[in-house]
Amino acid sequence: MNMDFNLLMNDIVRQARSEMEQAGYQQLQTPEEVEEVFAKEGTALVMVNSVCGCAGGIARPAAAHAVHYDKRPDRLLTVFAGQDKEATAVARDIFGEDHLPSSPSFVLLKDGKPVGEIARHEIEGHDPMSVITNIQALFEEYCEEV
Repeated sequence: MNMDFNLLMNDIVRQARSEMEQAGYQQLQTPEEVEEVFAKEGTALVMVNSVCGCAGGIARPAAAHAVHYDKRPDRLLTVFAGQDKEATAVARDIFGEDHLPSSPSFVLLKDGKPVGEIARHEIEGHDPMSVITNIQALFEEYCEEV
């Protein structure tokens, strides 16, 4: 069987984007979109998406389920590492020098500044429920009730 790698990857990326959009996350695909949305006041959860197994099996399910909580950020956002490279680079610059450029990962912003992070090493090898708990702990500390 001869399989076209690019066709397979396009399907995986399309599915990964769709999962995040269905969960209510806004795709940020350009540097301009990142700069505009990150500059807004309020709170925003940013998921740095990826095509790896821990993104599909742990991080994206956690991102979808964590938002079912009494406190939530004002905005749910996502950039796609390896796909939207320029947008991801701008996001990582805004996350600051202390941010490890890992994917998948989550960063909570408040008024455009990072206040909390869940890095890949806190996702990979963990179950989705523990990641949900960590995301919701950030919501509890920094977000308002809805």
